[in-house]
Amino acid sequence: MANTYNQENDELEIDLGAIFMVLVRKIPMMMAVGLFFALVTFLVSKFVLVPTFESTTKVYILNKQENSNVTYSDLQMGTQLTKDYAELIKSRYVLEEVIHQLDLDLTYEQLVGKVTVTTPSDTRIISIKASDSSPVLAMNIANAIREAASVHITNVMDIEAVNVAETANLPSEKASPSVFKNTFIGGVLGVFLIAGIAILLFLLNDTIKTSEDVEKYLGLSTLALIPLGEGEKKSKKKNRRN
Repeated sequence: MANTYNQENDELEIDLGAIFMVLVRKIPMMMAVGLFFALVTFLVSKFVLVPTFESTTKVYILNKQENSNVTYSDLQMGTQLTKDYAELIKSRYVLEEVIHQLDLDLTYEQLVGKVTVTTPSDTRIISIKASDSSPVLAMNIANAIREAASVHITNVMDIEAVNVAETANLPSEKASPSVFKNTFIGGVLGVFLIAGIAILLFLLNDTIKTSEDVEKYLGLSTLALIPLGEGEKKSKKKNRRN
């Protein structure tokens, strides 16, 4: 008996030992479904999904005052303005300029989804990451964004220059999808799917199976038990397997 309703305590009782035995009996099925899901996700990740490459370039921005000396206030202000610079880098003006320069068959919204701008804390270095199915195009997009953004930031923020800290690299390995990660997740999902279905069916099963269940849930004493014949036992096992 999976679960019972205790009228006196108004509580739901769950036999954890019985649930554990159900899961133990379902181990072969869980392994089989887990391997199937893992195989499917492996094939999809390996041969169906389009690989994506990422290229990163970095710029260093320092807001100088009229004199040539760099003060602490300059450094502090430069750190505070990095978020403003990040917004300018992903602005429509910059990205549409990149689309025009590289003659990309992309809209502004599509290019925004390919660009990631990050600003590490307590630094004035801004990282510009571009992703694409072509490693060469990813590198070209990152460099083009850096060049267009440098001009735009210089004009808008009225600073002297945006220095190149690191040019975009030509990626040699794909960033996604991760075949191993997807395969592992697919296998785990398959195992948990079968385990969840088995537990749900067990908890919803309110049939009385043993004489102890009769005494426990109906409050009646069992006077006698009629054993099953060999044919009935085989039929019952067959139905259970089905």
